[in-house]
Amino acid sequence: MALTIDYAGSTALVTGVSSGIGLGVARSLAESGCNVFGCGRRARDSSGAQTFLDTVTAFDVEAEYRSIDIAEAEAPRKLVEAAVSRFGGLDIVVSNAGRNVFEGVDGCDLSAWNACMDLDLRSHWLLAQASKEALRESSCRQKRKAVYIVMTSNHAYATIPGCFPYNVAKNALTALVQSLALEWGPEIRAVGIAPGFIDTDGNQTWFDSFPDPAAERERTEQRHPVGRIGTVDEIGGLCAFLYSEYAQFINGTTLLVDGGRSALMQDE
Repeated sequence: MALTIDYAGSTALVTGVSSGIGLGVARSLAESGCNVFGCGRRARDSSGAQTFLDTVTAFDVEAEYRSIDIAEAEAPRKLVEAAVSRFGGLDIVVSNAGRNVFEGVDGCDLSAWNACMDLDLRSHWLLAQASKEALRESSCRQKRKAVYIVMTSNHAYATIPGCFPYNVAKNALTALVQSLALEWGPEIRAVGIAPGFIDTDGNQTWFDSFPDPAAERERTEQRHPVGRIGTVDEIGGLCAFLYSEYAQFINGTTLLVDGGRSALMQDE
């Protein structure tokens, strides 16, 4: 059977779309035929928002962007209401927005902890609650089940010194995915994606913090069994696949996408 993906007429809600993985996810879903409602903290007239809109509409689908701080308690509900009002429903939600909060156990104060948990954990839960009914209605309308996708991180499985409390939040998201799958099935599936080192502007900033950025990039690439780091389109393509008829048995799990990096016991 040939693998075909055609989501014409479907709608996806993606958070954090103005750059990086979120933009890659929006592009892949649009290419698959989805209308995409996206959000980010950047203003509606910012270059990041315009890039998202141009990227999505290039595939002859519709796009809408909302400037919002998804970490605010009422923001997820308002976002879902706006998306449903604009497109009439939701079939896919990709809860992607997040931020690296690397403080370390001893260096983290309560303010940093709360900021991390509000964005990197609580917002994913609140967005799930807000989108539940729209996703359930989608599943009732068609054979293919709606899916709620949570973007976590390889830090959920193994981390490095100084990455607390980010790693704690990302680890907790794997449990959120399990609970959603158990309590929302069979109408709604929940799947986590844990990207490893993905080539984004943020990671380039990290490379640039070294005396020789090119050398550090090369070292990082060679630490991966595939010989490179990942791309945002690979994560986006996985999100698109997870809504397909071929992924309907994938539920309640988090997929680690790290180029084999976690298979290595230690670096030389």
